[in-house]
Amino acid sequence: MELAFAAPDEGRDLVQDMPPPPRRAVLAWRDLARGLSWSWMWWALAWQDIKLRYRGSVLGPFWLTLSTLLMVLAMGVIYARLFHADIHVYVPYLAMGLIIWQLISGLITDGCQTFLASEGVIQQVPIPFSIHVYRVVCRNFIVLGHNLVLVPIGIVALDLPVDWHLLEVVPACVVLALNGVWIGIFFGILSARFRDIPPIVASVLQIAFFITPIFYPLSALGNYRLLADINPLFAAVDVLRAPLTGVAVAKYSWPLLLISTAFGCGVTFAVFARFRGRIAYWI
Repeated sequence: MELAFAAPDEGRDLVQDMPPPPRRAVLAWRDLARGLSWSWMWWALAWQDIKLRYRGSVLGPFWLTLSTLLMVLAMGVIYARLFHADIHVYVPYLAMGLIIWQLISGLITDGCQTFLASEGVIQQVPIPFSIHVYRVVCRNFIVLGHNLVLVPIGIVALDLPVDWHLLEVVPACVVLALNGVWIGIFFGILSARFRDIPPIVASVLQIAFFITPIFYPLSALGNYRLLADINPLFAAVDVLRAPLTGVAVAKYSWPLLLISTAFGCGVTFAVFARFRGRIAYWI
């Protein structure tokens, strides 16, 4: 019996004919695109999170809406007098500020737990990492939708103006959702590698709440108005709060938010492409 062996040159040709492995950036982009196309999965997971969080509750997520309403009624009367503001103007400003801040802080704090909270799924089921990020963003926007039931109530009760500025809500939500994606990926990877990140971020958010015009008007800053103009968190709040309260968006809010979004997306994509393969090992 004769054995046939491939010549050395033939084996070398086979190796040369094999396509090179995809680059990290290509794999990262495929992960993001594939996860986005599986919208049925992250929508179902986000809705399941809401159900489990409020399981056994009568009002469900509307408890958060009710607590926000009570906080607005209590703070609105007191702080309107402290800031010498018209209560019909200040109460919508405060209510929308608190609601949108809950969205932003939720995207950041939950973003830190993006991969840590899905440890079991990541280690057992080979699905795109981005699905866990979209799940977090979707869950927080579902909560925002519950809280926005206060908007028509406020429009009727306080006779708020309704004009074309209300259409700016759509692009504002799209940009905020995009920011939620890169925040979830970036802080999710950092938190998976360094477990000190979530408490640090929570502490920084507490400070950011007081230095961002959420419950006090811009006029209260006086000569320190620049602190709001260069604050990306205020820009994120303002682009959504302003159209909901019937006023114009601040001059620098949209440019600052778009620049911050582009920068965050660029840096996060580079980080995701570089460390995507290590997420499963870090958690």
